[in-house]
Amino acid sequence: MTVTDTGTTTPAAPAAGRPAHRDGNVLRWLGAYTASMIGDSVYYMALAWAAARTGGGTQTGVVLAVGSIPRAVLMLGGGVLADRIGPRRVVIGSDAVRCLVVLALAGALLLTSPALWMLIAVALVFGVVDALFLPAVGALPPRVTATGQLARVQGMRGLATRLANVVGAPLGGVAVALGGPAAAFAAAGVLFAVSLPLLLSLRIRPLPEQDGAEPAGTAWHDLADGLRHIRRHPLLGPLMLVVAVSELGFVGPLNLGLILLAQERHWGASGMGWIIAAFGAGAGATALLLAVRGRVPRAGLVMCLAVLAGAVAIGALAQLPSVALAAAAAVCVGLFAGLGGSLCGALIQTVTEPAYLGRVTSVSTLFTHAIAPLSYPVTGAAVAIWGTGPVFATSAALCAAGALTGLAFTRLRRAELPG
Repeated sequence: MTVTDTGTTTPAAPAAGRPAHRDGNVLRWLGAYTASMIGDSVYYMALAWAAARTGGGTQTGVVLAVGSIPRAVLMLGGGVLADRIGPRRVVIGSDAVRCLVVLALAGALLLTSPALWMLIAVALVFGVVDALFLPAVGALPPRVTATGQLARVQGMRGLATRLANVVGAPLGGVAVALGGPAAAFAAAGVLFAVSLPLLLSLRIRPLPEQDGAEPAGTAWHDLADGLRHIRRHPLLGPLMLVVAVSELGFVGPLNLGLILLAQERHWGASGMGWIIAAFGAGAGATALLLAVRGRVPRAGLVMCLAVLAGAVAIGALAQLPSVALAAAAAVCVGLFAGLGGSLCGALIQTVTEPAYLGRVTSVSTLFTHAIAPLSYPVTGAAVAIWGTGPVFATSAALCAAGALTGLAFTRLRRAELPG
């Protein structure tokens, strides 16, 4: 069903026993991923700034939201494409398109003021590209490292994501201050360009075809085949349930909910900043632990218990009277949510048959990047009616339900990552 994604690289497996953080091949992948993620952050900062200068708050919201439509609609199709032609090719093509589109926009803004239609068009293109990029980039780690290193790679990926969050927005702000949106878009384009030679130099480990994979058919046939694979698999089905339910509980409070909580408690922007920083520190600490340690015993059980502990911390966050205590709770949320999410990702990549990696990744990514954000309007309306305390408690209950769902499956409780 898949096409071997070798390109001009040598399809050699990593050296046996070499930790991922000492493997040059993995480090090239990590460098490309980090540059691309920082480019994303700079792009979104530039897009928001250009939209705000072009129109009011409503127009800015439209520009920022319009890209989510193709991302949600086409995400599963992106997984099919990754399995058909190989995730490396899809990632390279996606970053190349983003680079060209953003640099073209930067050039256009040197000649004219940003127009609303122009920004909407770029946002739509990015939404389409994200629908292809996200499943493919999630399916790449099993192609660049040994199976026993996937937990470590998930930790390294988490560190890269945290770095992008910390560096990207300030870098975009500096670029806007120095040269306006055109300079910020140009900086994003350069970062996307940096990722391309690193991706082209990757050595791709060929994955064997599996007996359970059906012959290649139409895209709809491949998509249905991938969904059947998840439904019939003893671990993938429960893992997707945990992801779907727990993400609905995590996303609302940790994004919109924190803003509304800071307003309700009169903590101000600085208070909210300390809480967000505390969450990032906790998540970064977990990512660093996994990157160095490389494996957690009883991964399935630890994953479910970590999500459950994170749910308790979310519920406590809105009940604490001071910024310091809320920040301490946010550290716990970051620690446990980061641990649960990284172990879930490593388990998904470990147990998925190679022919289905793109499609399985697209389903999990659909829950985390497309469906879960739909809870924002519900969270905002619920806080307006009942306040932050009951809403955070309900979100915590949702997270706990996801964890308890996982604990109900014996195979998932006993799941182990390879040594």
